[in-house]
Amino acid sequence: MKYLLICYPKCTTCQKAKKWLDENGIDYAERHISEQNPTAAELKDWQQKSGLPLKKFFNTSGQLYRSLQLAEKLPVMSEEEQYALLVSDGMLVKRPILVGNDAVLVGFKVSDWQGLRNAI
Repeated sequence: MKYLLICYPKCTTCQKAKKWLDENGIDYAERHISEQNPTAAELKDWQQKSGLPLKKFFNTSGQLYRSLQLAEKLPVMSEEEQYALLVSDGMLVKRPILVGNDAVLVGFKVSDWQGLRNAI
């Protein structure tokens, strides 16, 4: 099975995720998040497959997130407004995102990603 890795090449967490995938022989295609931002339809699908709340798809440690003061604004925004915000700029989206047929992993935590190696 081939996965889709949504990442930002300069992100050290994304670099660690790529290294882990390579070391574990997991086949993936890479997509640069600031060159090809996820669509609202993709994000909705990924959120459903991940089982995570939408707020987990925001890059809360990013400069743009802080400059827009989203910590205060998100709680009062509708889901549609949040999706619109996420698709407006890839730097607002948490990364890496690993997309498979039935699962989506957001962020890189070895313990979460370990299941991939066991499933192959």
